[in-house]
Amino acid sequence: MLSFSQTTKVYLATGATDMRKAFDTLAALVSEKLGRDPYAGDVFVFCNRPRNRLKLLVWEPSGFWLCAKRLEKGTFAWPNSSDVSVTLTPQELSLLLGGIDLSRVERRQWYEGPLTKEKKEAMASV
Repeated sequence: MLSFSQTTKVYLATGATDMRKAFDTLAALVSEKLGRDPYAGDVFVFCNRPRNRLKLLVWEPSGFWLCAKRLEKGTFAWPNSSDVSVTLTPQELSLLLGGIDLSRVERRQWYEGPLTKEKKEAMASV
């Protein structure tokens, strides 16, 4: 099971991506199409046209991680958006990977507590 910190940003590349692409080509897509820095430590998620395969690209100081998931049956609930990318929280990514359709889920507003100095600094540096 994948685990990311609360401050990790997750970007889904909407539309279909050729799953033959590997590290460098996906990193180039992140830069050119999404307008993001692939070396920022964020998680970038790509899906194929039939929506039965995903790839996650993540940079850590020693290099890229490329994780893939293939469904034997069924499809991922991939967002239909006119935007080039959609931003998710790590929890929403876990739900998506677990088969939950995020378009049918409503986020409840709740109290998250005051931001500590460390949290403010972490959010400002992103």
